[in-house]
Amino acid sequence: MKQIFTTIVLALIALVAPASAMASGHDSGEKEGIDAQAIIFEHLGDGYGWEVPFNHHKRIPLPVIVWGSDGLHVFSSSRVTHGDVYRDGNAEFKIAGADSPYKGKIVEIINGQEVKPAVDISITKNVCGVFIAVILCVWSILSVARWHRTQGMKGPRRMVGALELVILFVYDGVIKPTLKNKAGKFAPYLLTVFFFILIMNLLGLIVIFPGGANLTGNIAVTLVLALMTLLITNIFATKHYWKEIFNPDVPWWLKYPLPIMPLIEVFGVFTKPAALTVRLFANMMGGHMIVIVLTLLIFIFAAMGPVVSGATAVVSVIFSVFMLCIDVLVSFIQAYVFTMLSTLFIALGQEEGHEKHEATEKAVVPHNP
Repeated sequence: MKQIFTTIVLALIALVAPASAMASGHDSGEKEGIDAQAIIFEHLGDGYGWEVPFNHHKRIPLPVIVWGSDGLHVFSSSRVTHGDVYRDGNAEFKIAGADSPYKGKIVEIINGQEVKPAVDISITKNVCGVFIAVILCVWSILSVARWHRTQGMKGPRRMVGALELVILFVYDGVIKPTLKNKAGKFAPYLLTVFFFILIMNLLGLIVIFPGGANLTGNIAVTLVLALMTLLITNIFATKHYWKEIFNPDVPWWLKYPLPIMPLIEVFGVFTKPAALTVRLFANMMGGHMIVIVLTLLIFIFAAMGPVVSGATAVVSVIFSVFMLCIDVLVSFIQAYVFTMLSTLFIALGQEEGHEKHEATEKAVVPHNP
């Protein structure tokens, strides 16, 4: 085991030492170091193009769709890269620079002033990533359905078998025990959101197309998912659920003359999706940021010479690989936790009250004379 570990370390040194020496020589000829903050936010943020691996000066262009001062404009994002100004008819467009209040966004230049278009529905990297995740999610679920439609109850194998195992794990472990007889009503949404989040998490760990989009590290994406849980919880909620919010069973002086408990209950309705939003966003954003920072250490220490930069590169690569393995586990855990909490919130909205619950139990359990 010790010889294997030594071999791996030596191989890493052989791989990264030449690159570290080149980075050291390149940085020594420049007065300014790398901008770590800019690189981190460039990788974690959205954009109008998809970065090419190992060459961030080139991007896979995506369509720009904006409504400018003279109507609709559709063009490739390659026309406005690197600060270029693109003229479409009488309108001029560019990507705002770092000193603009619209940094990184498409703006229209009118009389020398940068103006944000009235409508910007461009297919950005995150939007394209969501489309890819949706396609993979639908394909995954339909592959299991297709197998059982053609093979009956025969056990699937390989990828379909693994997908069915995960479905049964989530349904039998979370959805069915929590929602009981109403599990079938909400299982399609809960299983869909589980696979959707899992696929988005895993795609974010892949550095090349179609991966690389930090979808669950975008708070807008996690907010929409949490709002879907909020809507389903409250739209399909029972009368007892709303009664416990506006008229809970607490001492009267907690409700009159000041509605202390009703206000707390109403506030709790909105804090639950907020917790879902921040939990998923913060965990996935933090994982991506740690891996990027560990990788940047190679270039930060490059100015200290090939020996220091080589040793730092080996340590950075080892920890980066370790963190990526941890992120794979975290991707599954965060999808599972989001689904579990959504199931609990929906189950709270399905409470029928003690009286109706006891009547249901008496009707179901047979009486033994």
